[in-house]
Amino acid sequence: MTARFIIFISTFVLILALIDLYGYFGIKQLTENFSMPWRKAARWGWFVPTIITVILFVMMILRYEELQQSKSYTFFTIVTAFAFLFFIPKLIFIVFHFLNDLTLAGKWIVGQFSSKLESEPHERMNRFQFFNQVGLVLGTAMLGSIAYGVTKGKYAFRILSEEIKFKDLPKEFDGARVVHISDAHLGSFLDNSFDEVGEAIDMINALEPDYIFFTGDLVNNYSYEAEPWIAHFARLKAKSGKFSILGNHDYGDYVYLRDDPSHQEERAQNLERLYQIHQEMGFKLLRNENALLERNGARIRLLGMENWGVGFQQYGDFTKTLENTSEEEFKILLSHDPTHWEQQVLGKKNVHLTLSGHTHGMQFGIELPKLGVKLSPSRLRYKRWGGLYNEGEQYLYVNRGFGFLGFPGRVGMPPEITCLDLMTA
Repeated sequence: MTARFIIFISTFVLILALIDLYGYFGIKQLTENFSMPWRKAARWGWFVPTIITVILFVMMILRYEELQQSKSYTFFTIVTAFAFLFFIPKLIFIVFHFLNDLTLAGKWIVGQFSSKLESEPHERMNRFQFFNQVGLVLGTAMLGSIAYGVTKGKYAFRILSEEIKFKDLPKEFDGARVVHISDAHLGSFLDNSFDEVGEAIDMINALEPDYIFFTGDLVNNYSYEAEPWIAHFARLKAKSGKFSILGNHDYGDYVYLRDDPSHQEERAQNLERLYQIHQEMGFKLLRNENALLERNGARIRLLGMENWGVGFQQYGDFTKTLENTSEEEFKILLSHDPTHWEQQVLGKKNVHLTLSGHTHGMQFGIELPKLGVKLSPSRLRYKRWGGLYNEGEQYLYVNRGFGFLGFPGRVGMPPEITCLDLMTA
């Protein structure tokens, strides 16, 4: 087990403990008028999920080597699902409990300067529970949303369609249909997920795409995670070809240390097997290279770059990817991380459309297009995290992800299949 993992677990458990201790005072205030049995049940019940979470984390630490050798994420999925199920609702509650405490503090300060007190300060404090009550309601609602997200939401595949018009698109490609998927993270899907993922593959085939582009992160860490899925992804059909690139998780950097010589052979074998799996699935894997797409005698250029992103290992070589291309050619770029578009493409290279993924929309959010609402924690890290973006004649589409990672679910951010129709302006 790595020191980084132990530090992460220890920090998470400490945060849970602090949240529980502070939130307990809010629960204590809310249950002040309960009968004794119910009061004790509510107060002790507040701590039970955290106690169970800590026990599960300790079990995971003690069984780390065994779990790693089992090549299964099942236990890890159970632990993280349980932790998120209660961690986020409790976090919401303590935010409102803090607002409640601020209000009470304000009332107390005002009361010090008031000569006419309707009641004793502690009585007024016990009576005021508005924010605690709001926090409890919202926290409970979030608990229900997370429960849905880890059971049904992660399989609620949706098709998002866009029609994009280009002045430079050859007329022969007018109406060409591209299906874009990204971030499958096949290691996160359990063995009983074949039917749900199979339905998503059927949804893609029903779109009758000319091209299918996959923009990286086929696995979480290991090539073997994709082995059970080869036949399923081989069913994906595209009239004119399936193309793919690598994402930051595909290189195995999170399990094979690049600076450790003892890991290099195993890392190389893992990556080589992943290359083969792309081929067996029917994808042409582009690694800092490009391909010509032909349609009725006309050609456009497809660029496929290895992972390049701000804050991540940068294997991508854009100069190499552009070799043998011309400035005048219509170009589509597959690049896993949207920060690459911002750093090396936008306003710098004549690339008409870039397709990315990587962000997952943080697997949490609220999107109401008709009301112009588009919110996700992703925006704290990424300026462009989901959907279509346009600057001048250049477009970027960020797919919100086919699979999931870390948190084993999706809340308000369903898995995405993108359907893009390319049109001449």
